[in-house]
Amino acid sequence: MKSLPLIDQPLWPLTAQHPVLPQGSCDCHAHVFGDLAQYAAAPNAAYQPQEITIQQYRDVLRHVGFTRAVLVQPSVYGADNTVMFDALRAADCPQDIAWRVVVGLSGEESAAELQTMHTLGVRGVRINLAYEDVTALDVDHVTKIANNVAPYGWHLQFFVDISKIRNWATVLSSLPVDSVIDHVGHFPAQNGVDSPEFQALLGLLQQGKTWVKLSGPHRISRHSGAPFSDVDPLVKALTQCRADRLVFGTDWPHVSIKPLPDAGGLVQELYRWLDHDAALAQAILVDNPAVLYGFDDA
Repeated sequence: MKSLPLIDQPLWPLTAQHPVLPQGSCDCHAHVFGDLAQYAAAPNAAYQPQEITIQQYRDVLRHVGFTRAVLVQPSVYGADNTVMFDALRAADCPQDIAWRVVVGLSGEESAAELQTMHTLGVRGVRINLAYEDVTALDVDHVTKIANNVAPYGWHLQFFVDISKIRNWATVLSSLPVDSVIDHVGHFPAQNGVDSPEFQALLGLLQQGKTWVKLSGPHRISRHSGAPFSDVDPLVKALTQCRADRLVFGTDWPHVSIKPLPDAGGLVQELYRWLDHDAALAQAILVDNPAVLYGFDDA
C-alpha cells in the first residue's frame, strides 16, 4: 500500500490570503485518520493512512474561518466508522465547531444503530467507487442503503468519476433520498461542459434532488496549482444551473495529492469562481450546507 506523507503540521500550508468568510461557513468535506496501532485500515484499502487528528483539522478550520465542518468517511475504513465516532466522542473534541458526519455503511445496520449515528450528527452515507475497477453502481445495494436511511432524512454521497460509471445518473434519479456528488463528479475538467456526462449532472441538479460539492479541483484539473482555470467552465455551468444545490469543501488533508494545496488558497479559488459575489458565497458556504446537513435543526 502507498503511504500518506509523514504527519507534520507544516505539510498543510496555511499562508494563502483569502476573504473573510461569512458567519456559519461550513467546510463540507474533510477526513481524519486514526493511529494504525489502534485503527486498522481495511484489507483492500487503496492506501495506508497515518494518524491525522480532529485537533489538527480544528486548527485549519480556525485559521480559515470555518465554524461548521463535515467529516467524511475515508475509503480506507470501509463501513467501520470508529475513527470518526471516537474523535467526536473524545473529551478534547473541539466544541467551537459544529460537526456533521458522512459515514460508510454495509447496508446491514439496524434501525437502532442508525438512530445512534443520527444522534452523533450523521446526515449522509458515502458510496465510494473511486478506487475500484467497476463501471456501474450496484443498484440493489445502493437502493437498499437509501431505503434504510430515508426515514432519517439522510442523503447518499457518491465518490465516483461520472465519466466512467455508466448508470450513475439513472440510479441517482430513482433514489428515495437526495444525492451528493463529490469533487464536481471527479470529472476530468478537460472533458468539458458539453460532454454527455456533465450535461447529465446538470440535468440532475436542475431537478433539485442532487447536490454537487465544489471540492477537489486539484483532483480534476490539468494544473498542479491554483488558479485551476480549466475547472472554471464547469463551476460556471453549475452555478448558473442551481447555485442553491452547491456546497464547498477543502478536501483536507488532500489524500494522495502533491503538491498539497493551501486551504485558504482553495477558499480564494472559490471566490474567484464566484466573481467575489457575496450573495453566492453566503449561499454556498452557509445557507446550502445548513439545509443539506441540518445545522439549524433543533
